[in-house]
Amino acid sequence: MRGTLFALAVAALVAVADAQAHHSFSAYYHESQSMSIEGEVEEFQFRSPHAILLVKARTPEGRTETYAAEWGNPRRLGSQGITKDTLKPGDMVLVTGSPGRTASEYKIHLKGIHRPADGWSWGGGRRR
Repeated sequence: MRGTLFALAVAALVAVADAQAHHSFSAYYHESQSMSIEGEVEEFQFRSPHAILLVKARTPEGRTETYAAEWGNPRRLGSQGITKDTLKPGDMVLVTGSPGRTASEYKIHLKGIHRPADGWSWGGGRRR
């Protein structure tokens, strides 16, 4: 009985910690808007709580900047066939998603990605 109660208490604490650590994307991104960037992968950080894809791309003003594209949780992405080796530095990609609320931060909530070199793409939680 004591062991069961202890296990339930630990499970409850883990659930609360996960819920508090997660944030609403709409707090950081204009979820009702869409934008696209085309550029070169600088780095792919396949880590919790969200994978981050750094892409060097041109801004609408013509400058080159590094955009941080926030993707999904690695566990969920992994179940969709995405691994730490899916994207490599130098890959040319087209990323679509919701722009960050602060334009000068060059952030995007990744909703879709396409790699023209081999036709690979992902969008809305599924591979294509």
